[in-house]
Amino acid sequence: MIRSLFAGVAGMKNHQIRMDVIGNNISNVNTVGFKSQRANFQDMVYQMIKSPSAPTQGTSGAGSVNPSQVGTGVIVAGIGTNMEQGPLQGTGRTLDLAIQGNGFFQVKDASNRTLYTRNGIFFIDKNGFLVDSNGNLLTGKGTDNTTGSIQFVDSSGYAAVVGSINIGKDGKITAYDTAGTQLKFKIGSNTNLVDIAYIALFTFPNPEGLKKVGQNYFEETVASGGAGDPLDNTNMSSEIDSGYLEMSNVDLTDEFTNMITTQRGYQANARVITVSDTMLEELINLKR
Repeated sequence: MIRSLFAGVAGMKNHQIRMDVIGNNISNVNTVGFKSQRANFQDMVYQMIKSPSAPTQGTSGAGSVNPSQVGTGVIVAGIGTNMEQGPLQGTGRTLDLAIQGNGFFQVKDASNRTLYTRNGIFFIDKNGFLVDSNGNLLTGKGTDNTTGSIQFVDSSGYAAVVGSINIGKDGKITAYDTAGTQLKFKIGSNTNLVDIAYIALFTFPNPEGLKKVGQNYFEETVASGGAGDPLDNTNMSSEIDSGYLEMSNVDLTDEFTNMITTQRGYQANARVITVSDTMLEELINLKR
């Protein structure tokens, strides 16, 4: 009877975690580049009531005995991330970028921490660098295989005002100043100027192993494996669509269905606790 109480408590606690995951998914239904999550359950340790036994040789009619076990409840085995492609939304803005296929944009913050994202909202800051909404530098690749931040410069190497910009499906960037002169690029700390730069994409052996750190960012972990070499136009299997954003891949139909089943599971486990309490009350009343 006490086991049933503990099993009911475990069920309520873990169904609450599942509801927390569902609530977070629904909250981010309109978050650009958001990847939904799912809580997965597994049963907990079992207590052996009667051990299994083999048939006794030479004894007529004696058969094997199956194990008798009682479980102790449920636990969250893991919370997985769904990395499926989200729907694309057209914006018409050149620096709104969506990835069709695998891969992540890489950005670096002020402390040089490396982060990855599918949120493709970018800007050009006052110094001519491509940055995201938080001012983190977008990683690109030059024709000389140099990787690093992307800065728009004039032929003298000074930051330039960008008049127009175009980004191809292969990530190739071409830009012109207000006078119509094509601009050059500085990639990372390299002082050499390049005529062509590409937005780099990075892939992981196990993208579901990436760690969510908030603000649409992921970090590399031992589970995800290391990011591969940055992909450019020569080896990209994915496409970059300028003028589009990848929206959240949350499916509200699934989320509300999961919400109903989670609520009923929580209620059922609560009922186990109340019934077990009633049985304990009857046991206590035997003394009267």
